[in-house]
Amino acid sequence: MMIRIVPLTGDGEPLLSPDTLWDGTSGDWAIAGDDKANAGGLRAKAELTTAVLLCLMTDARVEPDELPPEEQNRGWPGDSFDLRTDLGETVIGSKLWLLRRSTANDATALRAEDYARAALQTLIDQGAVSTAEVTGTADPAQRRIDLKITLKDRDGAVVFDRRFGVLWEQLRGLDRPLAN
Repeated sequence: MMIRIVPLTGDGEPLLSPDTLWDGTSGDWAIAGDDKANAGGLRAKAELTTAVLLCLMTDARVEPDELPPEEQNRGWPGDSFDLRTDLGETVIGSKLWLLRRSTANDATALRAEDYARAALQTLIDQGAVSTAEVTGTADPAQRRIDLKITLKDRDGAVVFDRRFGVLWEQLRGLDRPLAN
């Protein structure tokens, strides 16, 4: 079983190419393209979108008691030994990956909300945004949970408003994780 998180767009809602591009399976950095001042470099014009993608799409390490049976821990190993809390650094990523063996239902949607909210908390702690509102909606027929992410600044203005779909897909008939 594999899980994918993909941006969802509605009528009239533009899908902007962020600095970190996400295709539902993996992320990549955007090349600056025709930017003469940064020829051959990486584009850096959508910082908040990139931060949200990194928060949600990066797997967070979990405590051993949170691991489902026969599952290996994920996340960036540096979070466990090279964290500079004196500089305000916090672990990155979300626990959305823990949902990959779950059923797309209301209870799982609530867990997805909690995991996304916790992952976005670092943006609040760093002062990038003031609030993060997350709403999860289960669509069992589509094997999907939609997450609506709305971030606001100190004045209450919306600075990020995007929907993501957490999709469950059968991967080549396997019901267990693929080896790395």
